[in-house]
Amino acid sequence: MSEKTHVGNLKLIGGELCLDFANTVDWRLGGQPHEWLETYADLIAWSRHAGILTQSEARWLLRMAGRSPGRARAVLRRAVQLRELIYRLFSAIAHGITPAARDVEKFNRALSNSLYRMRLVQVAGSFEWDWDGGGQDLERPLGHILRSAAALLTGGGLKRIRQCRDGRCGWLFYDHSKNRSRCWCAMEDCGNRAKARRFYSRHRAEAAAKE
Repeated sequence: MSEKTHVGNLKLIGGELCLDFANTVDWRLGGQPHEWLETYADLIAWSRHAGILTQSEARWLLRMAGRSPGRARAVLRRAVQLRELIYRLFSAIAHGITPAARDVEKFNRALSNSLYRMRLVQVAGSFEWDWDGGGQDLERPLGHILRSAAALLTGGGLKRIRQCRDGRCGWLFYDHSKNRSRCWCAMEDCGNRAKARRFYSRHRAEAAAKE
């Protein structure tokens, strides 16, 4: 029996952290989208699953959220707003459309607010970015996501940004294939459903032709 899907084991098929974060809504373009980030604990569970928080950081943030539930809810609202902003930017890019100037400005403001809280730390003889204040800030996961989106926007690979061809799915991904031929978020999901629909339509047409 396959494991039941929940926010802590949601498929990470985007190829980039920010795209996986944008994919925390299932069936976004269908009639009944499913929201995976309903609580601050959901945000922490996804962040732990995506590898941007350690177990001890996640435990600490959940304790902090329990002490400041109003602030935790505010951070969750900002997280969802950031997710929707990232989705609009990269969905436009995936379709060859210039992102809206207001969305670029919103992203710049969010990035600016995040960057002043970053610092460089030495790790194993090199340097990497860390969130000033360590793991004790409820907004810590958002800094990682913003940096991922900024790196992707400036990294020269925008022509490889794709959106699943299933008209109901809406998931985004970075096409790492050599010939840039990937068109489904996952072949075993949307890809197989599309194959089944084509098979059914073809056989219906053949049956109708024989009548």
